[in-house]
Amino acid sequence: MFTNKVVLITGASSGIGADTAIEFAKQDAKLVLTGRNKVNLEKTVKQCEAASPSKLTPLPVIADIDKEADVERLMKETITNFKQLDVLVNNAGIMQVGSIENTSLTQYDSIMNTNVRGPYHLTMLASPHLAKTKGNIVNVSSVAGLRSFPGILAYCMSKAALDQFTRCVSLELASKGVRVNAVNPGVIETGIHLRGGVSEADYAAYLEKCKETHALGRTGTTKEVANTILFLASEGASNITGATLSVDGGRHAMCPR
Repeated sequence: MFTNKVVLITGASSGIGADTAIEFAKQDAKLVLTGRNKVNLEKTVKQCEAASPSKLTPLPVIADIDKEADVERLMKETITNFKQLDVLVNNAGIMQVGSIENTSLTQYDSIMNTNVRGPYHLTMLASPHLAKTKGNIVNVSSVAGLRSFPGILAYCMSKAALDQFTRCVSLELASKGVRVNAVNPGVIETGIHLRGGVSEADYAAYLEKCKETHALGRTGTTKEVANTILFLASEGASNITGATLSVDGGRHAMCPR
């Protein structure tokens, strides 16, 4: 399905990004994987090589999506090595705890730079190459882009912005044959909450509460999100663009709790 297709995935060193890379590798895609953690990124590269039917080795690029020079280098290395780009997966993202009463502008800038400005910049650079291949983009958003939640203000704002970015860019690139969609996961156990400042005890209680707040009675898995990303990037979704597809066990449809 993705043989001879070049797929660029940000935030590929762990979580949804790593599993998405492995699933693309199973389809023999030519992968460009980027992240900030060299050790973890190399682990993903080895897993992808093992999963690839042709034992293709992904191109790893250590880069920070927040830094303009890194984003420009990432795109340059992609095109220099593979001469084309077929799929861009804007997955890199961060979350931090904070309300309007106790957040800071530093936190706001950090979250918006990673979750919005980074994808914006990379998409700018990728668009001409995707137009040549009639490729597509999948943005990794969140149920927090569709629903409002207290205590993660900047994160919710960033994902709502990413959803609107998805819709606007889908209209702008449609005439070029480039599709743009987003996946909106619910709670996926990737460690993003713990890295964002949630304590171990609070996180455990939160996961237990998810049995009530998710219609299917459980959290999701990274592979479930990865499979949805592959679907949106495939010819099976050839008439889908501008969509924000929930992969959240029904969380978006539940009453607030």
